[in-house]
Amino acid sequence: MRKFKLTSLSIPVLRLLPFCLLTPVSCLLLLAQSPDFHNSPRVHDLIRAGNLYLSQADALALAIENNLDVELDRFSFQIADTDFLRAKGGGLLRGIPFLITEAPTGAGGPLSPVTTNPASATSVTTGTTVTTNALELGALGEPITNLSIQGSIPQSTGTPVPIFDPSIVGQLNWMHQATPELDILSYGVPSLVANGFNANAGLVQSFVTGTQVNLAFNNTHQSQNGLTTNYNPYTNSSLGLTITQPLVRGFGTALNTRFIRIAANDRKINTLLFHQQLIATVYGVIRLYTDFVALYEDVKVKQESVAAAEKLYSDSKAQVDEGTLAPVELTRANAQLFATRQDLINARGVLEEQQAILKNLLTRTGNADPEVQAATIIPTDPLDIPEKEEIRPIQDLFTEALANRPDLGQASLQIENSQIGLKGARNATLPEVDLVGIVQSNGLAGPLNPSAPATDTPFLGGYGTVLDQLFTQKYPTYQIGVQVTLPIHNRIAESDLARDELQLRQSEVRLRQLQNQARLEVEDAVIAMRRARGSYEAAVQARRFQQESLEAEQMKYEVGASTAFFVIQYESLLAQAKSTEVAAKSAYVKARAALERATGNILEAHQISLEEGIKGRM
Repeated sequence: MRKFKLTSLSIPVLRLLPFCLLTPVSCLLLLAQSPDFHNSPRVHDLIRAGNLYLSQADALALAIENNLDVELDRFSFQIADTDFLRAKGGGLLRGIPFLITEAPTGAGGPLSPVTTNPASATSVTTGTTVTTNALELGALGEPITNLSIQGSIPQSTGTPVPIFDPSIVGQLNWMHQATPELDILSYGVPSLVANGFNANAGLVQSFVTGTQVNLAFNNTHQSQNGLTTNYNPYTNSSLGLTITQPLVRGFGTALNTRFIRIAANDRKINTLLFHQQLIATVYGVIRLYTDFVALYEDVKVKQESVAAAEKLYSDSKAQVDEGTLAPVELTRANAQLFATRQDLINARGVLEEQQAILKNLLTRTGNADPEVQAATIIPTDPLDIPEKEEIRPIQDLFTEALANRPDLGQASLQIENSQIGLKGARNATLPEVDLVGIVQSNGLAGPLNPSAPATDTPFLGGYGTVLDQLFTQKYPTYQIGVQVTLPIHNRIAESDLARDELQLRQSEVRLRQLQNQARLEVEDAVIAMRRARGSYEAAVQARRFQQESLEAEQMKYEVGASTAFFVIQYESLLAQAKSTEVAAKSAYVKARAALERATGNILEAHQISLEEGIKGRM
């Protein structure tokens, strides 16, 4: 199976690296540059004398450089990076988008529904109805596909992951408190008045093993009006370290780094999704360009039909004027002339619709750029069908598709992510058993209270005495123990686990559906290629025979052995045969592109690299 390499955006970050190391969030914000809505220079380089001379390779290059669907997905790389950064800090994942935007259907080629269903080959005249609006047929819309196989309801979060980013906690407050006393002998005053302030600081840090460390340095300075306290004012301090290590629930590196591994997989998935978006865009451009070329050739067919109808009308008029032809024949020729002109108007209109769709797909500004809007696209690549094209065995194509298609690769990684996340749901069903250890050093000091009775002075001194007591551990405290929480019922965690397992099974079914769909797309493309080649070969023969039939009928008409009705009939049949030949050629080219997409090789077939797509340059 092909290995997909994670490729980051090509952004000049070296000069930002020192700043990024200190503040990665700010670095990501700096890298999130505003989108550029200017067309690439290639657009205007291809415009000459008001015409946009466009080959298929140029169209693909313009799509890589300007297509907004591709540009939209380029931001997903940084979005995935922010999720990875969040996971490294111990946060829950916000997720990445799985939406792929397809290119619009377009106006279609000759004989498509947008061209109003011309009459069949058995009819006497060509179709002359007014064309259907492309917007009404949905030809301008961009279908959106969701490639997520995990469903709309996310997995449970499972056992909470500790916050890995250390935190410094500080507290500083002043207090004044007056308390009435029932027993005056306790403090020697009827109302005990205390003034003091606290200055506390701490450091909290968690680790991937689940270990949580809390280092606390607490200081209290207080003065009272009591007459019986030995020290007034006094300072009481403590320096303590508390370590909590989960032994069952919340234990283990594999458990607590699961979101980091999922986020790392999401970055790979994002690359595959971008790859899939690039494939969808390239395929859409090829399809739309092929239809445009076919419509461009079909306009020429319609122009030839108009020229033939004009010649028939001119010949008929000359014969009618000479009195050798009945006037009704001139009426028939005139009707045919206007019918072919209407067909030409319709064909040109559909071509213009397809041109507008192509411009919107290949530029950042669409038709807002006056030069682009006014330019007429002239296709420079004809529709060619190779004399012989060998199709590989269908099973080999199936294997290639399953190995190469990025949509299947990202779906497999989604399964892996679900399996990783399932560990958290399983762990949440376990009892909570924590090993807790405490080491603390205490200190107390202050000046003697002149009103207090005489006593020894072990705590006489100032804040320096307190610090000496703390760091020499004259008054230590040690504690170790086990804290157990054993739920009698843990139905929430058990139901989450059961549901997550069921959703994983559903994801596996959806993956199999995608694999079956991939095989179906390959087979369908092979069938379409075979059918299009057969249709083309038949259309070529039909066009030749219709040409010969028309020439024979025209010769008969010139000597008065035929009528305009039969000439019109054969001209119509020839025009339809030519349009059918053009449609068959475009169908073959599109079927070949569909096979390249179905096997996941369309980028390689057209010499486009994933790196070029990410950079937006060819």
